[in-house]
Amino acid sequence: VKGKDHRTALQNNAFEQKVKGGSLDVHPTEKALVVQYEVEATILGEMGDEMLGDRKECQKIIRVKSLNANTDISSLARKVVEECKLIHPSKLSEVEQLLFYLQNRRKTSGKERREKRVVKPRDLTPFEGMEIDEEANINKVDEYVELLYEGMEEKIHGATLILHLSRNPDNLEELLKNETALGALARVLREDWKQSVELATTIIYVFFCFSSFSQFHGLVTHYKIGALCMNVIEHELKRYDLWQDELCSHGLTVSIVKDHEKAFKKYQGLLVKQEQLLRVALYLLLNLAEDTRTELKMRNKNIVHMLVKTLDRENEELLVLVVSFLKKLSIFLENKNDMAEVDTVERLSRLVPCEHEDLLNITLRLLLNLSFDTGLRNKMVQVGLLPKLTSLLGDENHKQIAMCILYHISVDDRFKSMFAYTDCIPQVTLHLIHLSEKSTEICGLCFSGNGLKMLMKRALKLKDPLLMKMIRNISQHDGPPKHLFIGYVGDLAAQISPDEDEEFVIECLGTLANLTIPDLDWELVLKEYNLVPYLKDRLKPGSAEDDLILEVVIMIGTVSMDDSCAAMLAKSGIIPAIIELLNAQQEDDEFVCQIVYVFYQMVFHQATREVIIKDTQAPAYLIDLMHDKNAEIRKVCDNTLDIIAEYDEEWGKKIQSEKFRWHNSQWLEMVESRQMEEGEPFIYGDDGEMERPDLFYSTDGITPASGAVSPDFFSDPYAQNGDGKHSGGADGFDLTSGTSSRPATGFGFRPDEQFYYDYTSSR
Repeated sequence: VKGKDHRTALQNNAFEQKVKGGSLDVHPTEKALVVQYEVEATILGEMGDEMLGDRKECQKIIRVKSLNANTDISSLARKVVEECKLIHPSKLSEVEQLLFYLQNRRKTSGKERREKRVVKPRDLTPFEGMEIDEEANINKVDEYVELLYEGMEEKIHGATLILHLSRNPDNLEELLKNETALGALARVLREDWKQSVELATTIIYVFFCFSSFSQFHGLVTHYKIGALCMNVIEHELKRYDLWQDELCSHGLTVSIVKDHEKAFKKYQGLLVKQEQLLRVALYLLLNLAEDTRTELKMRNKNIVHMLVKTLDRENEELLVLVVSFLKKLSIFLENKNDMAEVDTVERLSRLVPCEHEDLLNITLRLLLNLSFDTGLRNKMVQVGLLPKLTSLLGDENHKQIAMCILYHISVDDRFKSMFAYTDCIPQVTLHLIHLSEKSTEICGLCFSGNGLKMLMKRALKLKDPLLMKMIRNISQHDGPPKHLFIGYVGDLAAQISPDEDEEFVIECLGTLANLTIPDLDWELVLKEYNLVPYLKDRLKPGSAEDDLILEVVIMIGTVSMDDSCAAMLAKSGIIPAIIELLNAQQEDDEFVCQIVYVFYQMVFHQATREVIIKDTQAPAYLIDLMHDKNAEIRKVCDNTLDIIAEYDEEWGKKIQSEKFRWHNSQWLEMVESRQMEEGEPFIYGDDGEMERPDLFYSTDGITPASGAVSPDFFSDPYAQNGDGKHSGGADGFDLTSGTSSRPATGFGFRPDEQFYYDYTSSR
């Protein structure tokens, strides 16, 4: 029975109501008693028989604000029992005990209460139209629900009264039990949200109050309020686009509309109401996004694109919410990729810097999350964020986050030169050495040897890994910067010890490994600081963290440029240790590449060349890796094998034969299959040599005696067709099958895998 019909039914029949008292308890946070009671209502027919009955559990809060340490508990208890008919006189002693407990309960601060209840931010700015003259009463909820069946004004008034109740957390449990009220609100929202922005905002606000507490999320989900909010947001964003198009079609830009005060005020009023609706709807979705499954559903409904589109607004409170939502979403790869597909960085760039401190802070944190993506870092530079971020280094509130983003940008070689057009380097340097940034004399020193001296002195004194990492990055640059380090080689080498912090040693080793300076006497350094035993011990798999072992390999590659150092390393037995490490780390591209580079350096010198060729299986490894899918590894292997082939005739033949087989694999397969079908002798002789003396391998490819080269058989075997197969011939041949790892010995292939190049730890 709805509306007036319901009231008519009650008038024609007798109505009977019984109240039964229940349990007593204290309020968890206030000076109040909570009385639980039960109301049983019955509608009687004309003959006095029961026609309809209902039973409802309720509670009443009795506040005793006057209660203090000097209060007479007995007198107060009697007064409470006398005035509250829900409490039977027999419970007087129980009331006294509860009041005594309240009197002695430790008073908790507002902050402690919030922490205890784990309440999320829920106090939105009151919206226009929410104000009402009357005070909402929890006992009149049914009356408010009846208003939801009337006209639009009555619906808004009834929803507003229920909202005023919902804003008090103490009423949420009571409202939760009233399924009729919640169901009516959900139905009205579903049917009438397009008819009134005020009505939609008010009802969503009611459910937002529930969403502020995790235990009520199931309720909000049950009524599908989240899906409704997604529809509302999408609709309002489209309406905004229509408003903009309409303004443009009439030639009314915002600047011109200002001249038409009436039209401008109307436009502003519509915009304010719409942004209030967007804010409460997005806030509700943000609360529900605690559950990653719910968040995934939002992502599937294009929540990221909606949020990014909202970044064009000027409302700072709305922008704080939108950017916070995007920051939460950005920790998942799929959401980050969605942000990369739209102009997220471009829209965020206009907010850096801004006067709203909270908005600027959350924007920088979102940019920091996005800066882990190479493509998005590129966008940041393109839209001019580099000088903007640099300007924030002088702001204590935002300096740390801005510096983290700048660090990520500085990782890419293509952007390093752009820092020269900002004052980033002087500011960071001055910050590190605790000098005043106003000193022009010191600014000049930052770009000279004295600036490096100050940095090095501080890094060695504090044993600071981060500061040493910065010094290591400086040492990567060719030219004068490397020569500035010659005077500090001894200081750095002295840190290479098992007693030092491993993270600090990694940075010192990396800095030394970057010093590829011909004039540097590495033999003297190795002897003076007894580094060879340390390097050899750290080559053992599992002897240290992989990062440290990798830096040791890189260091060996650097010092092996020196002939006397290479001989010293060969005598120490370091080469077999490197072979063993290659066996252990064959799945790691960077380890393999750096170890092959060590072989490349060592085959230049007679002493180490003989050991590698005669006493180890290194050449066989190199032949295996000659066809590796990693271009860097292939390049170093080819150069190393060319040197080995030049100095050793036997290995030269094996290398030439393997290159021949590789470049002619399709032709060989075709001929072999034809020979097998026709029963002719196998293409290879008993000794494994080819029976085609008219073909040989040269640096330009496989060339027949006539000098002609077949484009079908001798094209680049590493070029990829669109279908992922290598274009070794007219139809191509597929090298994507095979084992999943590099072979330990002999010849073989492996599937393609992406090679990640870390600029911070390798050449």
